[in-house]
Amino acid sequence: MRAYKSPAPKMQAMTSSYDICIRGGGIVGHTLALLLARDRWRVALVINTPATTAGKDVRAYALNAKSKHLLESVKCWPDALHATAVQRMDVFGDREGRVQFSAANLAVDALTWIVDVEPLEALLSQAARYQPSLDVMSDAVDAPLTVICEGKDSPLRQSLGVSAQTSPYPQRAVAARLRAQQGHGQVARQWFHEGDILALLPTEGALGHEVALVWSLPEQRAHDLQHADADVFAQAVASACAHALGPMTLTSERQSWALQSTMAERWFGRWPQSGSSSDRAWVLAGDAAHTVHPLAGQGLNLGLADALELTDLLRNKAPWRSVADLQLLRRYERSRRTQATATDLTLNGLQKLFAQEHPALQRLRNLGMQGFERMNGLKTWVARQAMGI
Repeated sequence: MRAYKSPAPKMQAMTSSYDICIRGGGIVGHTLALLLARDRWRVALVINTPATTAGKDVRAYALNAKSKHLLESVKCWPDALHATAVQRMDVFGDREGRVQFSAANLAVDALTWIVDVEPLEALLSQAARYQPSLDVMSDAVDAPLTVICEGKDSPLRQSLGVSAQTSPYPQRAVAARLRAQQGHGQVARQWFHEGDILALLPTEGALGHEVALVWSLPEQRAHDLQHADADVFAQAVASACAHALGPMTLTSERQSWALQSTMAERWFGRWPQSGSSSDRAWVLAGDAAHTVHPLAGQGLNLGLADALELTDLLRNKAPWRSVADLQLLRRYERSRRTQATATDLTLNGLQKLFAQEHPALQRLRNLGMQGFERMNGLKTWVARQAMGI
């Protein structure tokens, strides 16, 4: 894969007047900044430069059609080598259960796209440099509305006294890149086995042999595999996926993180009187507001949908309403919390269902998968929901 280097931020003196300040320079923050600047809002994007870490980011995002269209609208969709279209999805239960989704059967270009993190971040960073209504800076500025996109451990959210309901999973995610003997054929594959959830996502374009691994495992096993010899790790992955792609070779470092779902207690509010004028407001977006289990790859899709919803509300607001209008922000919270909660409940239910080890429940869930596979109408509806169409 080609190496991408993000351009340096455009630093700006804090003398201008801004409509909106976005705190956090991740993918959601950058996308929101570009959308708002395109609508001629004066936007400040505040990026606190993280400490340099060794190695490249091995993660990949599964982005649906709605997210693809959104990123294309700001001219930040990666090329075909770094945004691999998924033509089929195979989901395997821990026995005979199996569900398949096909882009051809649904008459769509792709079920989803597997997007490399670094190329997408580089495109967004470059676009921000050339947007005249957008200034990138390292220090916060005063603005009527501050959007907090700092991630699940947002320090600003915590300083505002906003708690988040956190539900930790008894698992860690292990991510890596592997090269398989067989080409992936643009198929995303996922296995549920005795509580473990292993996904192999196709990368490097239509003819690629590289896959992005996301493996949810119990804490100790995740630790052991993360520190195992590279060949031992690759063999463990190949065995866990029933050698679906033949022998595999580890081609990257391994990354790991704890899994949890979070939901912020409040998504908007006024700044404390002592800190800013009482007509200043804040609102949460992306992981600062919610996180979900990665088993369906919906986390970033939810965050980008936050950005789109907030942009649309501000674009279509009555002229007499301020961007800090609490009624407007309440409408945003109500809409986005509903979808985030529904997604979290669904994924939480699936994780708990496949974590059950009782033989009767194993038989029941695999029979359920077989029944679902035969229900074409329901399969189509579920797939279109996941695709955002």
